[in-house]
Amino acid sequence: MEIALQKTMAFILFICIGVLMKQKFRSPDEINGLKKIILNLALPSMIFAALLRVDIDPKLLLLPVLAITFNGIIFYIGPMLLRLSGLRSDSQTGRTARILLPSLAPGLSCFPFITEFLGETFLAKAAMADLGNKIFVLVVLYITAMQWYYRQNPGNIRKGTARIKELLSVLVKEPVNMVILVAVCCIGFGISLREFPMSIREVIERTGTMMTPLVLLFIGLAIKIRKAQFRIILSLLFIRAGVSLLPVVLGCMLFRVSPEDVLLAVAFVLSSCSFWPFVHISGISQAEIRDSGREKTFDSDFALAILAFSLPISTLLILGILSCGPFFSSPVHLTGLAVFLLITGWIPSLFRHIMFRFKLPSPVFQKFTAHKPNNNK
Repeated sequence: MEIALQKTMAFILFICIGVLMKQKFRSPDEINGLKKIILNLALPSMIFAALLRVDIDPKLLLLPVLAITFNGIIFYIGPMLLRLSGLRSDSQTGRTARILLPSLAPGLSCFPFITEFLGETFLAKAAMADLGNKIFVLVVLYITAMQWYYRQNPGNIRKGTARIKELLSVLVKEPVNMVILVAVCCIGFGISLREFPMSIREVIERTGTMMTPLVLLFIGLAIKIRKAQFRIILSLLFIRAGVSLLPVVLGCMLFRVSPEDVLLAVAFVLSSCSFWPFVHISGISQAEIRDSGREKTFDSDFALAILAFSLPISTLLILGILSCGPFFSSPVHLTGLAVFLLITGWIPSLFRHIMFRFKLPSPVFQKFTAHKPNNNK
């Protein structure tokens, strides 16, 4: 426990250093450059080394299926989550939240901490599960976003086959997925990391060790808090976290799962929202602004705000849980945490209803829950 607390304090200090360095990174392009180094170099190296150091069980191939199932559950119950937080599912902000909430970005928010607290064996499991998550985010959520776009813009219906092929190409060419495929092929031929030349092995291992400090610095640099959006987005993210823990609790009760695997599942499902749904939203919004001068389907500013809040909140939750050791591997403790998060997320919505009941002004919620009129109807 003492070692875990020391690691947590070190991680928090890295985040604080990132916050203090904000003045040196005034351009968003500079911060995005750091993000590209993480996603295209440090993360692939760390995952490649982890996969080649452990024995891969064929049962791991089930993990992508479980991840897609989890994504699907969160997407399916999305309208209920929005009602708890006070958002309308048929509004622009509601559709934006529904696209973002089921997505996961474990590379930035949980992989470094899984490595530090659980070890490389569990990082390999998380990387395999992330393959399923990426398929859902890049393919299923894109198709859903296009369906909603055509519903709001019936005059623009056209085949999206070319765009789907492009996204499938991105799925295959993304560095993380490429190294996973290469690593699986190496494992299939019985090649381990020890059999690589010393120079190549050194490059892989040293670039992988950059992952954790770079991610923590990135979190400190990227965090932005806008007071007007704080309550509604905080409500959404806490409710998402609470609901995400319930499938893990159910799995613990139905199957015999080791404490480490429980913590792995908890860290994975609490990952921050992925950037890829925002790419879908941004493309659709640009098309609508070009055609009609305004957004109709999604709210891209609201999407950016969710992404900005999601990463630090997920990081703090994952750090706090993993720092407690096996405490949160108990279904009872996990259930208590899930209920606490759900109630905490529901309080702002309850506050809104009280304000409405007594006819008191609540400008923050009026701004984000209002259903914007659709002129094309």
